[in-house]
Amino acid sequence: MNDTIHTTSNPVPASGRFVLRIDPDLHETLRAAARNEGVSLNEYCARKLALPKQSGPVGPGPEAIAKAGALLGDALVGVVAFGSWVRGELAQESDVDILIVIRDEVRIDRALYHEWDTHPLFWNEHQVEPHFVHLPHTGEPFSGTWAEVAVEGVVLFEHDFLVSQTLVKVRQKIVSGEIIRRQLHGQSYWVEAA
Repeated sequence: MNDTIHTTSNPVPASGRFVLRIDPDLHETLRAAARNEGVSLNEYCARKLALPKQSGPVGPGPEAIAKAGALLGDALVGVVAFGSWVRGELAQESDVDILIVIRDEVRIDRALYHEWDTHPLFWNEHQVEPHFVHLPHTGEPFSGTWAEVAVEGVVLFEHDFLVSQTLVKVRQKIVSGEIIRRQLHGQSYWVEAA
């Protein structure tokens, strides 16, 4: 491909090299994402820039992915949007629910939530609320959160399709009747069938 830089006088062929000045936090997020994919930062950025452009509003996804990546680095497995925003039922008082899947070596505790909450993330005046989880282990029952996300979640980012594979397994259990949805006082919840 022969790109050309157009100036007011003469076209000058592009060198194919350039320096891009970006915020250090974004730089670190991109470096972490490149490490997760096992490619160089240059290759990662080139791939991202070559992707088709999305039309319309993209929602809170890019910022949530960047924040989770900066917080967790290589321990980030996936990010999934779910809840009222995904269903198109976002009310004025609603928050935006994001499932953040992390590797087992990262402990899920209040300190992790506190670190996220130090600089809250908002999208269109709605707070983005993280729900940190580990991937379920083989033979372990799936939580109600995983069932809810399997039904209405949208995967925004994942490493090695681990999140999608887990969601497929949960959906299979829902379809086979092994996991069922129940209602109590107008609230739905998921349980394993007896």
